[in-house]
Amino acid sequence: MANNSTLDSVFSNRTGQNSSRPSPFTEIRENPLKTYLLGIIISICGNFLISISLNIQKYAHMRQSQLGDSRPYYTSVLWWSGVGLMGLGELGNFAAYGFAPASLIAPLGCVSVIASAVISVVFLKETLRASDVVGGALAVVGTYLLVTFAPHTSTHITAHLVQRYAVSWQFLIYLFLEVVVFSILLYLYKRRNIKHITIVMLLVALLASLTVISVKAVSGMITESIKGDLQLTYPIFYVMVVVMVASCAFQIKFLNQAMKMFDATEVVPINFVFFTASAITAGIVFYQEFQGLALLNILMFLFGCLLSFIGVFLIARDRPKIKTENITFIAMGKIPAAEQRGECALSPAAEQRGECALSPAAEQRGECALSPAAE
Repeated sequence: MANNSTLDSVFSNRTGQNSSRPSPFTEIRENPLKTYLLGIIISICGNFLISISLNIQKYAHMRQSQLGDSRPYYTSVLWWSGVGLMGLGELGNFAAYGFAPASLIAPLGCVSVIASAVISVVFLKETLRASDVVGGALAVVGTYLLVTFAPHTSTHITAHLVQRYAVSWQFLIYLFLEVVVFSILLYLYKRRNIKHITIVMLLVALLASLTVISVKAVSGMITESIKGDLQLTYPIFYVMVVVMVASCAFQIKFLNQAMKMFDATEVVPINFVFFTASAITAGIVFYQEFQGLALLNILMFLFGCLLSFIGVFLIARDRPKIKTENITFIAMGKIPAAEQRGECALSPAAEQRGECALSPAAEQRGECALSPAAE
């Protein structure tokens, strides 16, 4: 028992925590080293599973195109296995919030980007670029700094504590400002029809801050309930569940719209930066995770975030497209809407050879959209 106390004391002193300055709320605990590391390990494993799932789904799409299979992608068992792994990964991230600070779990999302890049090179035979190596190295160093200098003090997330945090003046001011900014951005996006990537990703990030707050609250209260202190009978638990589901749903909606309007190489790094900044801010304002943290720790933590941001940007920048040579494409004539319009669809490989896949309606009229090489 004495050894555990000594270990926790040394760990606390090394990370600059000042245990003599308690939070305004009395339900404070020093996370034991094992519990803290458990949260980190769960988060890393969850993000690794997510990267595997994304590559499995990508491979399922590639294989379906190569086989000329016209069935919907969601009929593929391989694709659903990827979805299942993604569910496990997200569940791991959800659980990690109950063991470690939100300001640490969110930046660890860069693990998914690093692992996805490695898996795509090894198994999908994508080209390994110099920017991938440099970006991966920066992200790894950034992750190490995040884990080392992140706040290691957390609270027992109980229903009473969440209620107190929810009515604290700093959170009410933060929530008011967030609602005002979100309303302005939504007005510009919907009414003024300004489809800039920054506006869309800021909408996602503002929703993400509520998601992080609610996810940590729900995860923490479930953890306390499992330990024997039942929290599921309090109304605030279900309020947080509703906030979590609603914010996640609208976050996914805006993120899907961004993926349709912009390239993934733009969306992925910007979303990671905005989401991480939003999650850290939410952890600081709502859960007061930086209270008592030494200035050096704060600066090194932010530096680790910066390295992770740069690393993700380098990895996601100008990712090579999936090779489509020697792939049998589905003729546009098989698509009812395209058949009615008489459109002609060229694959990249066919475009290079000057070939044209005609729909029946266009073929009857003798129309063909030729590539320059064919002309």
